Amino acid sequence: MKFRKKPVVIEAVQYRRETARAVLEFMGAESDGRPFDETIETLEGTLHVSPGDWIIKGVKGEFYPCKPDIFEATYEPVEE
Repeated sequence: MKFRKKPVVIEAVQYRRETARAVLEFMGAESDGRPFDETIETLEGTLHVSPGDWIIKGVKGEFYPCKPDIFEATYEPVEE
């Protein structure tokens, strides 16, 4: 059998070291001045985030990283 992914609009932010504060804000994390430690607690456990990875907010409010090539192959911009 074949399946098509349901069209879902997601929120995402691309991580770069200079955007670490924006990543923390996107994830709703309180920043006490410490830098983003390049990990995200996901439903599957702690995952490492590399510069260039996208941080995606899932349909249930969870967050997870996505490699740039997978992100570009899977998602396209939505005009608001």
